[in-house]
Amino acid sequence: MKDCLIINDSVAIRTIGRAIIESLSVKVREAANGQDGLSLCRTLMPGVILLDWHMPVMNGPDFLKALHHDAHTDHPAVIVLSEQGQPQHIQNALHAGANEFILKPFDTDIIRSKFEILGFI
Repeated sequence: MKDCLIINDSVAIRTIGRAIIESLSVKVREAANGQDGLSLCRTLMPGVILLDWHMPVMNGPDFLKALHHDAHTDHPAVIVLSEQGQPQHIQNALHAGANEFILKPFDTDIIRSKFEILGFI
């Protein structure tokens, strides 16, 4: 079964994301910040990461930098979640190493389409 790691400090977003992603027959793990997410990646790398851009402890940009500089990890597909949809913000996320970008709020169709674009489902 394919797997996804949701990294988001919002319990509500993780809960909604989990329900949507599990409905697509994808196993889900969760982390409340980038530091916890990076630790999970070091033990079992997911196929795709749904990453919040703004979080305490370790934010999305710092997580991406650490993930891509960690010699012990593969490089999964990363979809950034953000409430900021300005073109410069999206470009910054993609330049930092994200593969796709989703503007909050999101729904099943949006998640499914991004997973399809990435060849994940």
